[in-house]
Amino acid sequence: MTDAPIFDPAAFRLTPQEAALTEQARAFGASVLAPRAARWDREASFPTDNYRDMHEAGLLGICIPAEDGGLGAGFRAYCLTAAELGRYCGATALTWNMHVCSTLWTGALTDDLDLDAATRADHRARRRLHYGRILKHGAIYSQPFSEGGAAAAGTTAFGTTAMRVPGGFRINGKKIFASLAGHANYYGILCTETHGDEKLSRRDTLYLAAPADAEGVKVEGDWDPLGMRGTVSRNLVFRDAFVPEDAALMPPGVYFQAATRWPHMFLTLSPTYMGLAQAAYDFCVRYLRGEQPGTPPVKRRMYPTKQIAVAQMRVMLEATKALWFQAITEAGPDPTKERMLRALAAQHAVMENANAIATLALRTCGGQAMLKSLPLERIYRDSRCGALMLPWTAELCLDRIGREALYEKGESDP
Repeated sequence: MTDAPIFDPAAFRLTPQEAALTEQARAFGASVLAPRAARWDREASFPTDNYRDMHEAGLLGICIPAEDGGLGAGFRAYCLTAAELGRYCGATALTWNMHVCSTLWTGALTDDLDLDAATRADHRARRRLHYGRILKHGAIYSQPFSEGGAAAAGTTAFGTTAMRVPGGFRINGKKIFASLAGHANYYGILCTETHGDEKLSRRDTLYLAAPADAEGVKVEGDWDPLGMRGTVSRNLVFRDAFVPEDAALMPPGVYFQAATRWPHMFLTLSPTYMGLAQAAYDFCVRYLRGEQPGTPPVKRRMYPTKQIAVAQMRVMLEATKALWFQAITEAGPDPTKERMLRALAAQHAVMENANAIATLALRTCGGQAMLKSLPLERIYRDSRCGALMLPWTAELCLDRIGREALYEKGESDP
């Protein structure tokens, strides 16, 4: 049975490109990702086979501009496509996000920002080098953020530093929860350029692609988490790791401009969890109808308590979809206060409601749904992880929404 789209193309007025990409993702997810998902979860191993197949399907270059050989998807098209993949394998969709952002941020997003003509020309020439590695060779890029402090939340400078040296940079520091650690070909490192004894500044953030095999780059630690086990988010350590000048994914100062002017860039973790919310609801409906593969064809849909639970899930799912779709639709540079509040609310709603729907589905389906032979148990664990993900954790979203709703820019209390 073919799954219905999460966002019906006619009802949500998708573009032809969005309709085609989401259809491709749904077919790919059902046939390629879903049969393998339990393995990556059980082993806490990286979905290498999935990436090989995504390269062949062109999905590694989804946000590479068409003039550079990619599929040319914009922000909303990417988010909708990622949601469809997330319903079949959360870990693959989440790591794919880290890879895709290296092209989305350097492509469509940077094209929206203010760069002088020479800097823009240099950037476009340099990004073609990275895009070529992805399109021709299936190179995988990652995007390590977290360092265990406030930097990943955007309130302080990154502690990982880059010092200019002849021909490039020397990187020193440590990233934790570095998804794709040991499996990406290039680590898209957010680090702070040093200027002698000057205090580190967020304005000096650099975005550099460090080759995984560069001297001084090391992966450390074990990986045995509750959920999203296939992301393999181990520690990534840099000790005087040299990267050449052409490793820059963004020109100096552009990441800071993007983070302040294009904040929806941090909403791209949410599509995976939008997909998981849909997956939990779909499982429950199939199970109660006696149509879930791996379970006896026994119908349980006639009980009022089950019907009420499904209704509650559906209301929560539809509300989440509507808010999230609006947020990704209006994403762009220099959002108004209302759009920014809506983006934060959408992030919070998706990350919390995905697990709430999975929790209700687990309770409604009963004990058999806890078995690891069925996908709901994995969906439940994976969905719990979203609220913890920087830079917009559920707690930080609530903190910002409350503060920014009550204060205008520059206001303070005596």
